[in-house]
Amino acid sequence: MPTLTWTGKEDALKAASQVPFRLLEPHSAVEGGIVGDSKDARDNLLIQGDNLEALKALLPYYAGRVKCIYIDPPYNTGSAFEHYDDNLEHSTWLSMMYPRLELLREFLTEDGSIWISVDDCEAHYLKALLDEVFGRSNFLSTFIWKKSYGGGSKSKWFVGLHEFILCYSKNLSTFPDMWLPPDPEAVKKYYKYTDEKVATRGPYRIQPLATTSMDDRPNLRYPIMLPDGREVWPEKQWQWSRERALAALANNDLVISEKRGKIIVSYKQYLRDEEGEERRRKPMTIIDGFYTQHGTYEGMDLFGLEDKFAFPKPEGLINYILEAATKPGDIILDSFLGSGTTAAVAHKMGRRWIGVEMGEHAFTHCLPRLTKVIEGEQGGISEAIGWKGGGGFRFVQLGETVFQPDGSLNPKVSFNALAAHIWWRETGTPMSTATTTPLLGTHDGKAYYLLYNGILGDKRPEAGNVLTPSLLSQLPKSDGQKVIFAEACMIPARNLERLGIIFKQVPYDLGGLHA
Repeated sequence: MPTLTWTGKEDALKAASQVPFRLLEPHSAVEGGIVGDSKDARDNLLIQGDNLEALKALLPYYAGRVKCIYIDPPYNTGSAFEHYDDNLEHSTWLSMMYPRLELLREFLTEDGSIWISVDDCEAHYLKALLDEVFGRSNFLSTFIWKKSYGGGSKSKWFVGLHEFILCYSKNLSTFPDMWLPPDPEAVKKYYKYTDEKVATRGPYRIQPLATTSMDDRPNLRYPIMLPDGREVWPEKQWQWSRERALAALANNDLVISEKRGKIIVSYKQYLRDEEGEERRRKPMTIIDGFYTQHGTYEGMDLFGLEDKFAFPKPEGLINYILEAATKPGDIILDSFLGSGTTAAVAHKMGRRWIGVEMGEHAFTHCLPRLTKVIEGEQGGISEAIGWKGGGGFRFVQLGETVFQPDGSLNPKVSFNALAAHIWWRETGTPMSTATTTPLLGTHDGKAYYLLYNGILGDKRPEAGNVLTPSLLSQLPKSDGQKVIFAEACMIPARNLERLGIIFKQVPYDLGGLHA
């Protein structure tokens, strides 16, 4: 497959692996780092800091768990936005995007997707970049977002009414169908008939049973026998099998009409299926009805005229994406959070969310906006979806690195932070819950242990971190092979082999000091 080349690409390819792992610490602006309900706050995370370092810090906890990523990175237009450096040279922009896309891919579930807003300046280069990182076979579509009502009297050549949203799946073979709720106006217009099933299945519309499909299937060509004894044949073939059509006829789900001497067989398409679920519609690749002006007005209502954010995406646009690609409870990630739109919409829709934003506006815009969401603010999509408030989130910032500049383990690293780091490095999966014992868990038949900072009860950090025969007998029992991380080992190698133990030394086997 052809790949994109630019000045500095070799460094960009190595950038993600060279980013140090950092800890996440409660932000000083919020007591304890928690806003709203502390029980719900664990599921939602606002992070202030460089998004490349933040993504690396999040990997041990969220790799493979995020259902949908939406990002709205700087467009590299040459404009001077107050809150972003949007005047990056082309190669620099590509070098900025590549390692972030590399890390973002690691967060997605196998059936997850990523959506990226971009305009003409970099759209085609970004497509090539995404083909390289996500695989061309995982490309879903390029959505055209109509961003403006019209106007354009100041335009030099054309009136620019659209931007793009590039959409990729993590793994197309496992990617589910995308659906949106039915359009209320379309329901009124098309679903206008009722029968005895209206109480359970709602109104219905008439759809022709015959098809002009070029796919010739002889088993779909058969006569339908009418009550008066007449046979009706399709000009080409029916959409349904004989069994399904006969069952529909018996259940009063077919409509027989006659026009100009020709008998027409139609079927009733009810608004709700047999389980009572409303029929949903496929997302259109042209998105209309949510304009930049809407986002601007929403920002002015939230922050006032003086502190409004430059060109924020409207809540309706994000709602459209999340309705199509996620369900309540899914995790949403936005590493270019801006004024907080993605997190605000995800919260109102009952999704869990992670938002990363650098600079002071994480504090001046994102924090107050998300606090207002919890309090029940009624802007954006709130009224349409019946949002009344509630929930919580954690506000954190990037803290210490796991390793110090000389490669030694940072003494400020807690047991659970190091445990999560080790678990992710060893298994490639996030650690779901904190542990209070040296046994971190089992994966693929191996049990993983960590001896660090007195986890067995000795409160002296330097104690209990050496694997000895006595300490080994105190470890929680597990079947199968054991992988034990500790500062040193006093058990001979032949005994470790006999006991099925793999010893790994901290920090040498964690990418820290070189032995």
